[in-house]
Amino acid sequence: MKEIIDILREHSDGGYAVFSARLAPNVPADRFIGVRVPELRKIAREIGSSDMCGGFLDELPHTYYEENMLHSILLCGIKDHGESIVRVEDFLPYVDNWAVCDTLRPRTFAHHKDEILMKIGEWTSSDRPFTVRFGIEMLLEHFLGSDFRPEYNEIPAAVICDDYYVRMMIAWYYAEALIRQWDSTIGLITGRRLDIWTHNKTITKACESRRITDEQKRYLVTLRA
Repeated sequence: MKEIIDILREHSDGGYAVFSARLAPNVPADRFIGVRVPELRKIAREIGSSDMCGGFLDELPHTYYEENMLHSILLCGIKDHGESIVRVEDFLPYVDNWAVCDTLRPRTFAHHKDEILMKIGEWTSSDRPFTVRFGIEMLLEHFLGSDFRPEYNEIPAAVICDDYYVRMMIAWYYAEALIRQWDSTIGLITGRRLDIWTHNKTITKACESRRITDEQKRYLVTLRA
């Protein structure tokens, strides 16, 4: 949408465009305008209740990285869950980098966990890497607390995908699971259930946390492959 692109260009920073492109190397450099996240959030607040918003969300695919970032931010603020889930599923096929994927954290999902759990099974079975990453991230965000069940740990372990960004999210999930659900998760590490790279990355990320004990960290180090 030209109006949105014009707004984004008004807040562009060429140096920041170069910086952003380095963080998402799988996205062509000419697709970065260079708008910082606080500015994107401000723009989202300004257009979120306007007629422009619906038209922008309907217009897929977008051209620029910042359009996709803005799209993710706007989806997070949708209050109607029915609309939220439809909009998310419409958008996921066009998510092509980790930053846009990880920005997409719809607020309504926390209140519809049964439905989201079923969707997670669909998303993590996708052939699109960033849809898979999103599914694992939703599992991490919503199901490692009071709603956790040990069988949820089997969902990322069952993912078959060599994509770096998927494997990194799996490692992030299991590192967080070790922190929050140690007893239900450590057996997956001692049993060497993950590929070597993900196994070692999980241990590294868990050991970087201040939320597990020094004793646990020392033990995890002995489990490196």
